[in-house]
Amino acid sequence: MNAHLVSKLAGMAAAIGILASAPGAGAQSAVGSQDTLNLPTELTMLTNPDPNVRRATAVVNGHVITGTDLDHRVALLVDANQSEISPEEMQRVRAQVLRNLIDETLQIQAAEAEEIAIDPAEVNQTYARLAAQSNRRLEEMDAYLISIGSSPVSLKRQIQGELAWQRLLRRKVSMFVNVSAEEVNELMERLNASKGTDEYWVWEIFLSSTPQNAAAVEANAQKIVEQLRQGGSFIAYARQFSEASTAAVGGDLGWIHLPQLKDPQLETVVGQMQPGQLVGPIAISGGYWIVFLREKRQVLTADPRDATLSLKQIQVTFDPAADATVNQAKLDTFIAGVQNMRGCGSADEIAATLDANVVTNDQINARALPEQLQNMVLNMQVGEVTPPFGSVQEGVRVLMLCGRDDPQVESGPNFDELMAEIEDERVNKAAQRYLRDLRNDAYIEYN
Repeated sequence: MNAHLVSKLAGMAAAIGILASAPGAGAQSAVGSQDTLNLPTELTMLTNPDPNVRRATAVVNGHVITGTDLDHRVALLVDANQSEISPEEMQRVRAQVLRNLIDETLQIQAAEAEEIAIDPAEVNQTYARLAAQSNRRLEEMDAYLISIGSSPVSLKRQIQGELAWQRLLRRKVSMFVNVSAEEVNELMERLNASKGTDEYWVWEIFLSSTPQNAAAVEANAQKIVEQLRQGGSFIAYARQFSEASTAAVGGDLGWIHLPQLKDPQLETVVGQMQPGQLVGPIAISGGYWIVFLREKRQVLTADPRDATLSLKQIQVTFDPAADATVNQAKLDTFIAGVQNMRGCGSADEIAATLDANVVTNDQINARALPEQLQNMVLNMQVGEVTPPFGSVQEGVRVLMLCGRDDPQVESGPNFDELMAEIEDERVNKAAQRYLRDLRNDAYIEYN
């Protein structure tokens, strides 16, 4: 938890302590203040405020979005952020999250108008999956959300909104989107022609704009990029801000081939990126695009780093308090012993004579190894070992290659997959227009 959240929770705890304190000098001081203000003993209230009613931030077609709703949703983003959010940036974030809550409300209302109801059991199932992905039990997930200033109700409301919008689009938009076989075949030809070139694992954030608000949207997109460069969570920002269909999965566009972008400008931008690079905002048709390149590999060719390896790790530990010459002698004996091993069949037996530990992993992906070891291990033959690495403090180890299953050559997306991708793109554009219409027809009051 970052310092911002720690101080926030500490402030909450302090406030609770004050409210829970017994009456004493403080209470007498309050009475004195009342005398100074010359307030009447009995008051005649002109209105009757209900302490259980929270003040609205916005009312969308009669649905109240409270300040608490906004606080809980902002807390999700703050918790995912790895850097401190300045007060100025927080104001912008709160304004954007409020816009998202308004859109979410419009989407749920539009679905309800079409008699599309989301079963609470389905929402709970999705919530449970999110908990499992974060390695938490349900009760732990509930407690965690509360601890960061959010709530299970807030996250479940977001899940409901995403599910309702997806169902509504399938009924109102998807059935009217048509993709011809000629379009798909043309794209398949372009993909086959690009065999041997790179393909890209892309994450995206899309913010729609009109000529009237383009400058404001671009400035907002630039602020998001600045936060991401400072360590903000791409997944969190995509879920809260992106208007692309990938928002529900944190902006993950998956592995794509440049022709699938269907935009020469974007093909050039992504084609020049390196893994781990963030670019944007880029002005495109209908708005601004922020892109993060997670990884790249060869199109329709097997990547050696996808090989599944069987490895033995042979490690010897040292006594830091022992004499340096003693530890050096132990290290020399270990190195000599490893060199005398004859394949994986002898590893355990010889390791026992060296007072070394052996750990076997026969299902490790080459990508999971530190980058420095990847090429080294992939260039080894079965039974060979890496040079020793480590130190007296952390132990010295070698890796022995005991087996290797090379990846199958990727066949690339088939006809149906490409057709689905083109349909998704067109549905996404239609969805943006649909949401704009909902906004234009909505009655929204702000407080």
